[in-house]
Amino acid sequence: MDLSLLRTFVTVYRAGSFTRAAALLGLSQPAVTSQIRALERHLGRTLFLRQARGVTPTAVGDELAHRAAPHLDALVEIAETGPYGRVGARTLHLAGPPEIVSLRALPALTTLVSEGLTLRTAVFTASEESLDGLAAGHHDLVVSTARPRGGPLTATPLCDEEHVLVAAPRWAARLAQDTPHEGSTILNRLPVIEVHESLPFVARYWSAVFESKPAVSAAVVVPDLRAVLESAVSGAGLAVLPRYLCEGALESGCLVALLEPPVPPLRTYFLAVRVGTLALPHIARAQETLLRAAIEW
Repeated sequence: MDLSLLRTFVTVYRAGSFTRAAALLGLSQPAVTSQIRALERHLGRTLFLRQARGVTPTAVGDELAHRAAPHLDALVEIAETGPYGRVGARTLHLAGPPEIVSLRALPALTTLVSEGLTLRTAVFTASEESLDGLAAGHHDLVVSTARPRGGPLTATPLCDEEHVLVAAPRWAARLAQDTPHEGSTILNRLPVIEVHESLPFVARYWSAVFESKPAVSAAVVVPDLRAVLESAVSGAGLAVLPRYLCEGALESGCLVALLEPPVPPLRTYFLAVRVGTLALPHIARAQETLLRAAIEW
């Protein structure tokens, strides 16, 4: 069997589309289609079901990908770094939300960079966008708040993030008479700072703590939680922030936790990879390093 057919098959499997696979391989879409058909004829089995948007692997396709992908990746590793190449002698493409990538993932990977790993990052506020890029082969590891299920991706829980309702002390003083159940009162009395018009952090907090939906608009919208933090410290209004991000401001008194619910709202992060790519030493080492570091997060 021509190994190039298997390489094309694995690329289509991971990309979920002949068109995306063609772009990754530097081939035309008809050439990719022809190679997949040739492999299917050789095996006598159908590997993909053609859909309106992309392709879905059959059970045979899933089995072949899980068996072939690690070996193909290992051959690529040898071809690019030599049989005795260092673990760090490759480029790792990491993607995820800007805050956790900047403040958690990158510092944890510093030791690998010192060993020779080349690191490239991309930040996305929407997990779907980063996971689509992972499936298409644009990234090697993705930190995501969504857990992919099935298909070309697999994920491992990375860490839980506690969310805290915070505001500057002068705003907290105005709420001294409110009780923990007066969520609507809090929102009506304070401006809201958020990362999006849909109030994703406030809405999640209100659903978990008050079992209701916020019925207000944001006074400040900025798509970076670090900017939300600075806006809250400056007194622009209330915000819902990860505790790790605002811990310093809470300890210094620049921010005050408006509530301390018995069960604080949590959000889980996952570390996602393409099936089979952990056979590549530099990706496996980076995943292991992040999972180990996340124990302290």
